[in-house]
Amino acid sequence: MPALDRPRDVRPGDELDLDALSAWLGDALGVTERPVVHQYPSGFSNLTYLLDLGHREVVLRRPPHGAHVRGGHDMGREYGLLTALDGHVPVPEPLAYEPTGDVLGAPFYVMEHVPGVVLRTTAPPEARPDADAMRRVAGAFVETFARLHAVDVEAVGLADLGRPEGYVGRQVAGWERRYTAAATDVVPELERAFAWMQAHQPPESDATLVHNDFKYDNLVLDPGDLADVRAVLDWELATVGDPLMDLGSTLGYWVEATDRPALKAMALSPTWWPGNPTRAELVEAYEARTGREVEHAVFYTAYGFVKLAVIAQQIYQRWTLGTATDPRFEGLIHTVRACGETAARAIERDRISELHGG
Repeated sequence: MPALDRPRDVRPGDELDLDALSAWLGDALGVTERPVVHQYPSGFSNLTYLLDLGHREVVLRRPPHGAHVRGGHDMGREYGLLTALDGHVPVPEPLAYEPTGDVLGAPFYVMEHVPGVVLRTTAPPEARPDADAMRRVAGAFVETFARLHAVDVEAVGLADLGRPEGYVGRQVAGWERRYTAAATDVVPELERAFAWMQAHQPPESDATLVHNDFKYDNLVLDPGDLADVRAVLDWELATVGDPLMDLGSTLGYWVEATDRPALKAMALSPTWWPGNPTRAELVEAYEARTGREVEHAVFYTAYGFVKLAVIAQQIYQRWTLGTATDPRFEGLIHTVRACGETAARAIERDRISELHGG
């Protein structure tokens, strides 16, 4: 059985002003105890902390230091999404939002802490689910993904969250623009993949709620039944758009056993453990559950890998500039190259699985 997901000590440079935070918690939640703060070590984007208040635990989310990525790290937007989705899909209950940045130097919010298991690649072999359990988890993963894509966005008040028309083209152009702005090294495979995607864009398939970061380590699972998803986390990139582009983002995270080590180094989700489907099998399961035909799987997979490459590149650029000091970031350029290579191979071989075999 995997261990419960627990935080660690706060990393140097990521400390919170406890005096200011304590005063705010008193006003916002009526808390009198000074919080004991721990930090979740995984993830490469927003900073996430567990606040032990003695009688209860809550989670605080804030942007990373030195981040100036347009459209990302919007705490108010993320808090509003949780508020709208609470009761419709499994999400933590949002509790309070601080919009001004006066307390901690940036806006933040707190939500309920949902205890449970988060599957991570760092789990030792003896703590990993067996193949049968992993197959059940993968089934729950697809079921929850389909449930998310079935949310009535008008009924929950999120119809104006995004602009579905032209979504595919904007995503391709937007991620290419972000890459150009953040590039530090020449990656020819990535540039070829962007050029191919510009020339082979499919039309929008539908307009639904999309998470844009749907992967194992953003799910909290019931320790007694890993196929029971207690909560979906990290909604900062969610919008209304094409669900198959959302599937593409997930395929970029879905590393297979034969993929490059650099992809496994970036992946926080253990998708290559025994019992997991391949990328092609994941697409088939999604088609069977949703009734949507994924006709352009190579395009969506290439999109997922170039998007992951850009995210890694943006973080790596911050590391080269000295605005991000986490030592994990130093090797992300290898992930950028591996993602570009994998996207190019999917395009050249016209398939989405077993891309690094013979």
